[in-house]
Amino acid sequence: MAVQWFPGHMFLTQKAITERIKTIDVVIEMLDARLPGSSANPMLQQLTGHKPTLKVLNKQDLADPAVTAQWLAHYQALENTRALALDTAHTQAAQALVRESQALAPNRHGLTKPLRILICGIPNVGKSTLINRLMGKRAAKAADEAGVTKSEQRLALADDVYLFDTPGMLWPRIIVAQSGYNLAASGAVGKNAFDDEEVALELLAYLQRSYPAALCDRYQIQSIADLTEDELLEHIGRKRGALLSGGRINLQKAAELVIHDFRSAAIGRVSLETPAEFAAWLKEGKQLDAERQLRKEALAEAGFIRKKTAKPKKS
Repeated sequence: MAVQWFPGHMFLTQKAITERIKTIDVVIEMLDARLPGSSANPMLQQLTGHKPTLKVLNKQDLADPAVTAQWLAHYQALENTRALALDTAHTQAAQALVRESQALAPNRHGLTKPLRILICGIPNVGKSTLINRLMGKRAAKAADEAGVTKSEQRLALADDVYLFDTPGMLWPRIIVAQSGYNLAASGAVGKNAFDDEEVALELLAYLQRSYPAALCDRYQIQSIADLTEDELLEHIGRKRGALLSGGRINLQKAAELVIHDFRSAAIGRVSLETPAEFAAWLKEGKQLDAERQLRKEALAEAGFIRKKTAKPKKS
């Protein structure tokens, strides 16, 4: 899916992280527990280098617990990395982030060597809500939409613990097709960057394979085994009263209902990817991207498109 949503403030975030990372001890990357692989920004890995990292699988109360356990094991196996699943609605769970961060940088404590934490992640992953829980007050603006935080914030969690918050940042080009759909379904991209019906159909196709019983229960369907995702969307629209004149199905409204039901966990606690699934999608995405680049280079050599030239450095 061609989701390309990279507002201007995200370029500023990229620049800010590049500068800030020089003085940071621990990086907290917040992920959506329902789609950890898709919500992990590959640009952040490049920007933060080899800093100790805490992977936080937020919204775990909305995700499939068994799949979340797989992702935690996957991240815990990485070098210099810890992983934690939480629900930002619980203050005690949020405070666990400080303890985990201190464990990653045990030599940073006291007023002379305060612990400096950078927290980052994609839009609408729950950073602002988490920060408000940690601070015990409304320190960050939070909303159920992408791109609310627009500038860096410096917050004191304790006398010797500082947290630097950055705006949510996606990456300019998404090479994993399924990630585009998953990010759109989760609310990580702006409303105008995707087609609701297309996203709902992909969402239903995955849920039909992985969570058929949950779909049947939610939408009162005896069996979905023989239904296509298009037929399933029409059935949901009819069942939920998304109708136009003449009894026609309002597919736009039906799609919005499906996406809302996923985001609110009305369908149940479901996850949209396992570590193995995402690894396969990423491998395919990299291969297709490499092929695309080769075609582009061939067209440039043949003179059909203009070659990109490096801009001269300012003296």
